[in-house]
Amino acid sequence: MRRRNFIAGFGSAAFAMPLTARAQKAEPVRRVGVLMNLAADDPEGKIRSDALLDALKEMGWIDGRNTLFNYRWGAGDAGLFRKYAEELVALSPDVILATGTPVVEALQRVTRTVPIVFVTVVDPVSAGFVESLARPGGNTTGFTLFEFSMSAKWVELLKEVTPQVTRAAVLRDPTIASGTGQLIAIQVVAPTFGVELKPIDVHDASEIERSVAEFARTGGGSMIVTASTLALVHRKLIIELAERYRLPAIYGDRTFALTGGLISYGPNRVDPYRRAASYLNRILKGEKPSELPVQAPTKYELVVNLKAANALGLTLPPTLLIRADEVIE
Repeated sequence: MRRRNFIAGFGSAAFAMPLTARAQKAEPVRRVGVLMNLAADDPEGKIRSDALLDALKEMGWIDGRNTLFNYRWGAGDAGLFRKYAEELVALSPDVILATGTPVVEALQRVTRTVPIVFVTVVDPVSAGFVESLARPGGNTTGFTLFEFSMSAKWVELLKEVTPQVTRAAVLRDPTIASGTGQLIAIQVVAPTFGVELKPIDVHDASEIERSVAEFARTGGGSMIVTASTLALVHRKLIIELAERYRLPAIYGDRTFALTGGLISYGPNRVDPYRRAASYLNRILKGEKPSELPVQAPTKYELVVNLKAANALGLTLPPTLLIRADEVIE
């Protein structure tokens, strides 16, 4: 009897040993912070965050299993960016995904050690986020939105759509370097196309509405909406103003055209989140952001909204429609 009990006990211990060993070898749950520039209830924000999570899942990082994601949504509010940056860093994440220049600025004020991967940043070198695109240095790397020179394309497309246009309001965020950089690129080519520019600062809804209304008092007007977090946050208002004052407008984000804007040209805004997942994966596996080069966009899209064109009484050139990546009817 004793021998049987001893054997049984030994068997149980032997069976338990591999389980204990496996438990000891279990990978720790990794923490990933995500600071988005949009509001939590913004459907575009969900599309982008889902793209990130889906890409990470394909790489084996599953929220609630081996990864814990902590999200914060700043809704274009600089104060919230600063507050949430501090909150996320206090959670000791292994890496943080940051959307947009103001978000990265807020995070870099709080930490120079926690790895940061950014998306939709126009000029990370001038902003001081990285030392160079090839060798970022420090704790930050990521994916740029586009080069400033691309902004000139907006003037060209605007004149193609509305040859009679002689004036254009340029909506930009003056508090970020890219707001000035995009405006300068537009100013360089505008005289070639016979377009007089009127910069309009994008701070809050009341300022946007007041400035656009004042600009629209004189005829022959149009709008160029540069890429910024604040423009995206206020996109419904901006599109509504373009409709109200019958201002043909071009935007740097396809989200505007999908929401009712006339035409957009710029990089795909969801793709960088999928690509950023690869950098998060590499950092979680031990690589340093300082050694991961900043990457440029790989996909640009021209989106045309025929419903908006009809509302403005515009007949779009067939050559433009043929070139378009998407035509919304």
